Amino acid sequence: MTTAPEITTLGQLRASGHVHRVVKAEIRQNLIARLAAGLPTLPGIVGFDDTVVPEVERALLAGHDLVLLGERGQGKTRLIRTLVGLLDEWTPVIAGSELNEHPYAPITPASRRMLAELGDDLPVSWKHRSERYGEKLATPDTSVGDLIGDVDPIKVAEGRSLGDPETVHYGLVPRTNRGIFAVNELPDLAERIQVAMLNVLEERDIQVRGYQLRLPLDLLLVASANPEDYTNRGRIITPLKDRFGAEIRTHYPIELDDELRLIAQEAAVLWDGEDAAAETTAHGAPLVPSHLLEVVARFARNVRDAPQVDQRSGVSARFAIAAVETVAASAVRRAAINDEPVAVARISDLPAIVPASRGKVEFEDTDEGREFEVLEHLLRRAVAETGRARLAGLDLRPLQQKFDSGLLVESGDTVSADKLLEQLGSIPGLAVLLERLEPDSVHEGPATVGIAAAAVEFALEGLYLNKRLAKESAGGRTVYGA
Repeated sequence: MTTAPEITTLGQLRASGHVHRVVKAEIRQNLIARLAAGLPTLPGIVGFDDTVVPEVERALLAGHDLVLLGERGQGKTRLIRTLVGLLDEWTPVIAGSELNEHPYAPITPASRRMLAELGDDLPVSWKHRSERYGEKLATPDTSVGDLIGDVDPIKVAEGRSLGDPETVHYGLVPRTNRGIFAVNELPDLAERIQVAMLNVLEERDIQVRGYQLRLPLDLLLVASANPEDYTNRGRIITPLKDRFGAEIRTHYPIELDDELRLIAQEAAVLWDGEDAAAETTAHGAPLVPSHLLEVVARFARNVRDAPQVDQRSGVSARFAIAAVETVAASAVRRAAINDEPVAVARISDLPAIVPASRGKVEFEDTDEGREFEVLEHLLRRAVAETGRARLAGLDLRPLQQKFDSGLLVESGDTVSADKLLEQLGSIPGLAVLLERLEPDSVHEGPATVGIAAAAVEFALEGLYLNKRLAKESAGGRTVYGA
């Protein structure tokens, strides 16, 4: 963040050559500048590059208010909040103004009176773009006063006339004047509240009760909704739908790589990367190897596509993010129990996902009571798919042959990496296995043993899923054998 300009009066602002632009023009010009410079227009938004982002860009260039339609956890609110980055970093406002009025264009009686009295000495302050965003989650108890405004009884009690416009307490929408206002879950607004938004979208003004008060507002209005609610007659009034200039559908990540990028960006863990091992030691953050991230990403996609899951509800991106953080937490628990220097997640940490994530998925009525069974099956399938993708063509027979003489290897969510590797002794082809599973990780440093154990345990699980090893699991412990 840069520092605000050192301009404190209207006269200084005029002398600086400042030009007043309405919000939509401001966003449009800043968007054009980013496009021309080849910069990301909505940084941090993953998986929408060729679908949603171009539609949003076209809507903003057209000066349209927009509504984002999508199931839960598709990043609608995140995208809306990112739009703030397209505003000017600093904008001048009349000092003390409740409605962020521009010094060149005051809209309230009080500010106009100040301008007439002070002229070029009108005090000016500066607002950062982060302060020019307002948001309201639509709930059944939302009132017109919350959004638009109402009479302030305290101001009336002070002796002002009930018809005086200065007795109005402004709601969230006018207080976001010259900014971006978002309504999340728009169809949940009662119909009479939706009616109050009509003037905001079309005439760009507000009316409060019986007051002769028309305040021209300057803002971009963005809403989010579930498609089923938005298109269902009776949930949203037709005139309000008609006033949005653009309707944009969001979606879950289409490609596996996008799912991985999203998880890696949002989950509070470390993964891959050249400095992962060093950062793990320095900051105490757990390390989740990339092959486990892929398992979780595939698991989320499998759950999303499963016929047992209610497709109208969807499976949020937060499902996979929370799953990775649960896996990481299991690794931290093991590291604490065994006094390991670095917490590195392994396959044995994956079962913790199922009970933790069950509440994030809504099943069809016919499959109620089978949640654990379904999720465990989909998780096993994700492990098998990742194994085929990462280990295809790799000869694991030398590892398998270690079990021909009756060797049993115990693993589990409390078995340390040292103990796991000690049971196997020298492991033929370990370097090749690590290169296949963790090609971007540093295989030296404090995390070396943990990464090696994670790779070996994944290989053992792959042999089991391909029916080349037996496995018995109980109470958090797993035993692999011939």
